[in-house]
Amino acid sequence: MRLEYFDMIDTVVAFEPSEKRIATRSTVPSATASPVFEGHFPGHPLVPGVLLTETMAQASGYLLLGLNGLTQMPFLMTVDKARFRTFVEPDAILDVSAELVIEGSGYAATKAKITIAGKPICDAELRFRLMPFPADMRTLMEGRIKTIGLKPEPAR
Repeated sequence: MRLEYFDMIDTVVAFEPSEKRIATRSTVPSATASPVFEGHFPGHPLVPGVLLTETMAQASGYLLLGLNGLTQMPFLMTVDKARFRTFVEPDAILDVSAELVIEGSGYAATKAKITIAGKPICDAELRFRLMPFPADMRTLMEGRIKTIGLKPEPAR
């Protein structure tokens, strides 16, 4: 996890196209390795909730990319029913999962959650707009997908 670059997902643990779900893992950097913790909060470093939301959105996005064979880019539209149950500190290992709820007419909805050692941390319902890839973003995403180990479905 590279917070400053918004690279939130380290690896894909499981991609189950038939079940329309993905499981990923991320390790939060140490307090000294990321400037995010300098201001959030001095002397009591915590991962900002907005970055946890981004992590769930990225897991969902990789799920959608994997399911559609990289034919369309998912763009986050809405976050609903986001719930945060506890804090996330530096060095935590996050298990991040997402499942497809519905897809059609260029839109998709997922449910995503983060746990640490099986303990619920946060969850949300997310909606995405699926659109053609802008400019060179497809090449960038192909590289990122290879880095995290996602093997997408063939293009539909």
